[in-house]
Amino acid sequence: MALTPEEVRSIAHLARVGVDDATLTELATDLTTVLELVEQMNSVDTTGVEPMAHPGAAQLRLRADKVSEENQRESLQAPAPSAEAGYFLVPRVIE
Repeated sequence: MALTPEEVRSIAHLARVGVDDATLTELATDLTTVLELVEQMNSVDTTGVEPMAHPGAAQLRLRADKVSEENQRESLQAPAPSAEAGYFLVPRVIE
């Protein structure tokens, strides 16, 4: 499906996108290439392939959940102006 510059101008108008007339031919070629790629992907036989709800649904390899560093809370809170029960104390900013 080859797009003409006039069709690109019409699509740009519908999308409320400003397109320079000097780039219409190049843009028509680029959009035609994208549409041809979509046609190729649609022609692939996906019979038996279960759709994924999210690409992150793949099984991830995870590292072992073990402590790799010692607790340094005391040394990290030592220079703080105010700390109590393991928390940094800050001035109240919302009343």
